[in-house]
Amino acid sequence: MKRISIAIDGPAAAGKSTIAKMVARNLNYTYIDTGAMYRCVAYSAFIHGISYEDEAGVVGLLKDLKIKLLPDGSIRLNGEDVSSAIRANEVSMGASIVSQYAKVRSFLVAQQREMAKGGGVILDGRDIGTVVLPDAELKIYQVASVETRAKRRYKENIEKGIECDYEEMKAEIEARDKQDMNREVSPLKKADDAIELDTSNMSLEEVVAHVMDLVEKKLEE
Repeated sequence: MKRISIAIDGPAAAGKSTIAKMVARNLNYTYIDTGAMYRCVAYSAFIHGISYEDEAGVVGLLKDLKIKLLPDGSIRLNGEDVSSAIRANEVSMGASIVSQYAKVRSFLVAQQREMAKGGGVILDGRDIGTVVLPDAELKIYQVASVETRAKRRYKENIEKGIECDYEEMKAEIEARDKQDMNREVSPLKKADDAIELDTSNMSLEEVVAHVMDLVEKKLEE
């Protein structure tokens, strides 16, 4: 059976990874969490006391980074399970900063392309359809209002026992959007051949069903 590559791009907290994981499970595809890879770089800087703004310091960490994405969804950094640690707000903002560095991007993009060889993969991020996998057979640009995204991220954090403030969360998401869209290297933007999907008023199940329909149509071509 034909196996395609699926790229899902969009702003922070748009639910890309949740949808990607569910669709990957339905299709028995491999989900490659690219955002987690950038978070691992930021987390490494954080625990080593290196400022996110110190590009040379962050790049210097790359040679010792071993990132593993396991089938159960857990993330290992140099053998340590960092699945929860990399989701902290401080690390999220750090990931947005370190992802602007060309050497960080080239280091991780090379790994992502290697993982995606042969199809049967779903990747989500900011520049999957434009830079990482420009030849992906299906590209989706997933968006939602800032309010919707802040509510979703707030609920997600509370359920995980992470203390947070809704207004702070909203302000952080707005700041992240501005940062992601205006960075010099691989800014967040919709690929010319991507299908835009606004999930503001859709349930998870509705979004998954819609994406599955798009996949079916693509497989029939």
